[in-house]
Amino acid sequence: MPRETVFMSEMTWPDFAARMAADPVVLLPVGATEQHAHHMPLGVDQLIPTAICRLVAERIGGLVAPPIPYGYKSQPKSGGGQHFPGTLSLDAGTLIAVVRDVIRELARHGVRRIAVLSGHYENGWFVIEAIDLALREAARDGITGLRVIRLDYWDFISKASEAMLFDGESPNWPLEHAAIMETSVMMHLHPWLVDAAAIVDHPPAEFPPYDLYPVDRGPIPPDGALSSPKPASADKGRRVVEQIVPDIAAALTRGFGPASA
Repeated sequence: MPRETVFMSEMTWPDFAARMAADPVVLLPVGATEQHAHHMPLGVDQLIPTAICRLVAERIGGLVAPPIPYGYKSQPKSGGGQHFPGTLSLDAGTLIAVVRDVIRELARHGVRRIAVLSGHYENGWFVIEAIDLALREAARDGITGLRVIRLDYWDFISKASEAMLFDGESPNWPLEHAAIMETSVMMHLHPWLVDAAAIVDHPPAEFPPYDLYPVDRGPIPPDGALSSPKPASADKGRRVVEQIVPDIAAALTRGFGPASA
């Protein structure tokens, strides 16, 4: 009997082959290994999307491919930057090649509906390029019917959830790195990995309207969070996850349509 899991990494190859008969959506989490201040681990950007992929897969009868744990280089205005110890990043070409190859390999084994879910803001355009190249190569190799949906989980946070997260204040999404949203979601999904006592409360970072290279570290808060995570809570995280998971599941069902099997 196939094991009751949505994770490909926990299946035998016969289990996977049997599941493929139903034409499942396969979700691919693409994350990063990046500092998330003093109170959260380096793996936040892979832990959150992987957990969300699991919850979505359980709703739609999908599978979750092993996550890609490295992402594009951390940027000062969205991730604090490369100088924090433990932040391990890929060059753009490397990330594109890895995501492209994984999509191509899934397609080679018969997957025709792939959802690439990113947990790291900086991955955006490079994931798009990888999808484009994978589709081009699939067509060249005679693979037909392959469709890919790309999504960032934070794009599914509703206005009502925003108001709840930020206590009615206008969110400053560019500065939400290691701040209220990510901290709340981690408190809900992985509470044992969040050290609330280590949270540093400080004003939001202030960056100039240009980028200087080599990077000027002056505007970057020393702890790595770009605004204060102090208002975060597990309850806020629970409410966000409970809102976005069914919405993502519905979007994939709508976008891909019914299984071909």
